[in-house]
Amino acid sequence: MAKQLKKLVIVESPAKARKIGGYLGDDYIVEASIGHIRDLPQRAADIPKEVKKFAWSREGVDIENGFAPLYVINPDKKQKVQELKELLKESEELILATDEDREGEAIAWHLMEILKPKVPVKRMVFNEITKEAILKAVNETRDIDERLVDAQETRRVLDRLFGYRLSPVLWKKVMPRISAGRVQSVATRLIVERERERMAFVASSWWDLTAETDQNFNTRLISVDDKRLATTNDFDSNGALKEKNASSILLLNQEDAEKLTDSLKGRKLTVKSIEDSPRTERPKPPFTTSTMQQDAGSRLGWGAQLTMRIAQSLYEGGYITYMRTDSVNLSQTAINAARSAAQSLYGKDHIPDAPRIYEGKTKNAQEAHEAIRPAGDSFKTPGELATELNRDQLALYDLIWKRTVASQMSDAKKMQARVDFDVTTSDGKACVFRANGSVVTFPGFLAAYEDVTDEKSEEESDKRLPPMKIGQDINATKYSCEGHETKPPARYTEPTLVKKLEELGIGRPSTFASIIQTIQDRGYVVKRGRALVPTFLAFSVTGLLEQHFSKLVDYEFTASMESDLDKIANGEEERLNWLTKFFYGHDDQPGLQDLAADLGAIDAQQINTMKMGEDIEIRVGRYGAYLQQGQGDNRKFANIPEGLAPDELTLQKAIELLAAPSGERELGADPKTGLQVIAKSGRFGPYITEVFPEELTEDGKKPRKKKDAPKPKTASLLSTMTLDTVTIDDALKLLSLPR
Repeated sequence: MAKQLKKLVIVESPAKARKIGGYLGDDYIVEASIGHIRDLPQRAADIPKEVKKFAWSREGVDIENGFAPLYVINPDKKQKVQELKELLKESEELILATDEDREGEAIAWHLMEILKPKVPVKRMVFNEITKEAILKAVNETRDIDERLVDAQETRRVLDRLFGYRLSPVLWKKVMPRISAGRVQSVATRLIVERERERMAFVASSWWDLTAETDQNFNTRLISVDDKRLATTNDFDSNGALKEKNASSILLLNQEDAEKLTDSLKGRKLTVKSIEDSPRTERPKPPFTTSTMQQDAGSRLGWGAQLTMRIAQSLYEGGYITYMRTDSVNLSQTAINAARSAAQSLYGKDHIPDAPRIYEGKTKNAQEAHEAIRPAGDSFKTPGELATELNRDQLALYDLIWKRTVASQMSDAKKMQARVDFDVTTSDGKACVFRANGSVVTFPGFLAAYEDVTDEKSEEESDKRLPPMKIGQDINATKYSCEGHETKPPARYTEPTLVKKLEELGIGRPSTFASIIQTIQDRGYVVKRGRALVPTFLAFSVTGLLEQHFSKLVDYEFTASMESDLDKIANGEEERLNWLTKFFYGHDDQPGLQDLAADLGAIDAQQINTMKMGEDIEIRVGRYGAYLQQGQGDNRKFANIPEGLAPDELTLQKAIELLAAPSGERELGADPKTGLQVIAKSGRFGPYITEVFPEELTEDGKKPRKKKDAPKPKTASLLSTMTLDTVTIDDALKLLSLPR
């Protein structure tokens, strides 16, 4: 009896394979490719012998032959390819069920190219891994979308040419083994620009007054003799009052504030005016990849990569829909499920008469999928999954469930109250204090999901004010004053960087997490708490790219590239035509080839130097950032402490570092030469060196150095050694190594 042939289904991951295999049954074999099986060569050893003779093989792109990519099977996937080929021999049909986006479409295409099937090939796509969705998808297959494959291949070629043409420039002019990237360099520039703003920022101080009352609420001084009190928004980044406001604003210093406080003691507040205004708050749309990463960052303190890893596990487990999307759309089934959940849990009055339909605001959104939501046609509550999911999975599912259900609920209604009070000081100054309150009169969607903000303004604070009447006197139990200082712009965090990139139309749902990880891996950014802090290396690299490759790190240009890739995916732009314009230039605009060719104009020393004072500079060398003071033989150096952020390295701090002892330590004498050996810190990091006895001329001055005079042996410390712990034995071993 002939062996019954089965249908081979290929997905990306083993977890998906197990889940889908359970739904499809015994007539199907479901296997995982474990991601991409083929890519451009990552190292010289991956390049096939027959093409190594061609100069273009190093880049992996044959530019003169239509930008043809050189694809090689990933070394760690060769065994997997062989396994899939053997399974295909026993199959009557090949079903490619990779993700429904550019990367997934490309993986499907590469599988077909490598496996060369002689049986029918179908493309199966789905947005969630539930039994109903999988059975529907397997019966509604399509062909591979060649336009999506073209868009992915264009992006891959573009990124390879960008990185391979610009990175060598950085190696020669800044530091070896660093890289430039189409999106990573723009993301780094954003973070560097924010740090520049912080470095240029001049803080200003201002004082205000508050009055505590016996009615359990506080008020804040807003004006004195019809002059509005200055607050943080009235200052510019140079620490001065904004010109248009200066004449009508009262800026209190400490002395003024304390005098005013004393002159108010024992004075009652009189209700001057009462304003009640209703407010309506609408729910936010369901999650996109970006907003999910932002919310998980704000509420759970997670980075983008952790969020995506947990979301991937929820998707593969069949708990949520596909997690890489820029769409805010919900299917009719999902809308019905959300409305049903809201009504059963919160009541019929908590859902609007008509379903809510959202429109995406993301620049260059692809809208290829639904928003991220709980899977299925009825949403399981987080409580129902408490025993199935681990802690992190449950926390993220809870956010997704709440956001989705809330998106189909009624508006929240609030009543905003604002009460102003008159009070006259003992010396006759007319002061006005203000109290704000806000009361939720109907929770609506807030019953399921309340937005998280870092700081609420006085107007937004949720506090109830007691009933009051105009002319009523209120006892002030205490008047007090407090000083404040304006703050520089906040550094980006992972969530706020993702938000900014999305606003600019840079990056895609599939790339946000990897961009943030890459700029940290390259040494351009370090995390301090949740803040992303640029290194001095990032300043050098960004400065070089801005001065000599400004177009390539321009935000609009980078966003336009993303838009053009979308046009290729939609069939509105042709791959070869676009790559030709990008590489060779067009309309008098230079292309990548010309931009990366003229390296002579780049002054490496200028790029890697930041002037601080008349003779103090920050320099970025091959071994990191350091301070230099003076020129020639009288130069002084100081290492910049690793944890010191660029905006914290003020001129005063630089002077202190340069004046501090160098950390020089005598280790002992070399028994063979009798020379002293010391450990010290230098511009290239900690090192050890021999010290020749100092000779003096008859007039007590040092003699001129002879060109052929012997030089002391030196050696850098190993990464496991420090200036404090290195011994004379360690030093002698290092000095004995070949130079």
